[in-house]
This record gives sequence, C-alpha cells and structure tokens, in this order.
Amino acid sequence: MPASAFPAVTVAVLAAAVLHAVWNAMAHRIPDKLVGFALINCAYTACAGLLVCLTPFPPAEAWPFLVASAVLEVASQLFLLRAYQLGDFGQMYPLARGVAPLLVAVVSVTVLGGALTPVQGAGVLLVSGGLAALALANGRLGRAQLPALAAAIGTGMIIAAYTLVDSTGVRQADDILSYIAWLFLCQGPVLPLIALARRRRALFAQLRPVLGTGLLGGVLSMAAYGLVIWAQAHGDVTAVAALRETGILVAAVIATLFFREPFGRLRLVAGAVVLAGIGLMH
Repeated sequence: MPASAFPAVTVAVLAAAVLHAVWNAMAHRIPDKLVGFALINCAYTACAGLLVCLTPFPPAEAWPFLVASAVLEVASQLFLLRAYQLGDFGQMYPLARGVAPLLVAVVSVTVLGGALTPVQGAGVLLVSGGLAALALANGRLGRAQLPALAAAIGTGMIIAAYTLVDSTGVRQADDILSYIAWLFLCQGPVLPLIALARRRRALFAQLRPVLGTGLLGGVLSMAAYGLVIWAQAHGDVTAVAALRETGILVAAVIATLFFREPFGRLRLVAGAVVLAGIGLMH
C-alpha cells in the first residue's frame, strides 16, 4: 500500500467502526426491535435498489454466494435482534463481533488447511479469554442470561459464516459494488415482510415514531460496509479487518453514555483484550 494512502485508509476504517457501533446502538435504542430492524432493512432496499441501476449485473458464478450470504445475513439480524431484546448493548455487541473473527481463524486452520503462527495462536487465546470475561461480566451465569448469550454467540457464528462466503463470492463478481448492492437488495425486503406478517395493519402506526432513527440506521450501516470495502481495495486486508473491530470499544462508550449501562472495569478490560487478540490474529 502506498504511504500516501495509509492515512486515508486508516480514517475510512475507523469511521466505519464508529458508524457500525452507532447503527447497532440505534437499533438497540428503538424499543420495538422488530420495527427497528424492519426500518433498517427498508433503507437497505431503497439504497441497494438505486445502486443496482448504476452497476453491472453479477455473473452467474457469483449468484450461489450472493444467495447464501443473503440468507445468512438475514439469520444474523434475527439473532442480533433477539440478543438486543434480551441483553445489554455493551455486552451483546462485543460478544457478537468478537466471536466471528475467532471462528474464522479456527475454521481456516481446521477446515481450510491454514496454519497459525505463535503470535496468531496467542491472539486466539486472548480473544477466547476476553469473550469469556464478557460473558461473565454480570457475575455468575444464570438461566435467565443464557438466551441472550446464546443469541449473541449465534450472531457471531453466522457473521463468521457469511464472512467466509463473501470472501469467495466477491472474487466471482466483476464489480465489488455490484456484489454489495445485490447482496443488500436480496436481504433487504425480508425483515420488513416478516414484520408486516406479524403486525399487519398495526405495523404502519408502529413505524412512525421511530421512522427517522430506523432509516438513518440503515443508511449508516450501508455506509460503514462501503467504507470497509473501499479500504480493503486500497489497503492491507488483514490490517483493515483488525482495525475495524475498534468498534467494540466505541460500543462500550456508547453503552455507558447513552444507555446508562454499567461501564465496569471488567467489560472495558475484556473488550480491550478481545480487540488486542483480534489484532494479533491478523
């Protein structure tokens, strides 16, 4: 990467990390999580619908990956929705984000035949320990906490799955922006249709009070993803992947300032340990 490009890439990735934490916080702040995620996906659909008109149609080789990734993306949102219904933002967000790179590293070694250096192995241990500390941040685990933790960990597992799918699928596409646009267009209508099926006519009245927040959250989500893709095209992919997880610490600050969740040294230290471990793995 040229030295002149480094500051721009760094700024882009840090901005993406902040935007990602912010849109997740907006989704968590909307009391009715199903309504919130439905609006976010309406924004996906509208923005992606515009983009597909400006980009080439993906080749046939890319479509199996697009469909698989869209299904996984919808599943991850359903799990994340449930995690935010049941748990604190400051605990659920880093768990969901931290599990994904850990699983990607494990799968790359056990399934794809990769190898971990000693430094990367240390990173895996740090992430594992940090995630365990986050899970125990509220004290001993009881039955009441297990559904929230399971939803957050399930989200991370699905994120890891679609990360692996997209890493292959995007190589089959002639245009990265086209791949992203069709991916969001394929997944965008699903959550709004689920919300409509569940709430029927009552949905429209429920949308109005949080219309701006939900739509803005969707736009910020797409912007964050676009910045990461741009950064990957202009910088070192592994460095970008590690740097974007600084959103874990941003989420900790948001949880304290806006949700009045207990900051707690354990959560702060555990989040920093997860972030450090992700950096070592990359």
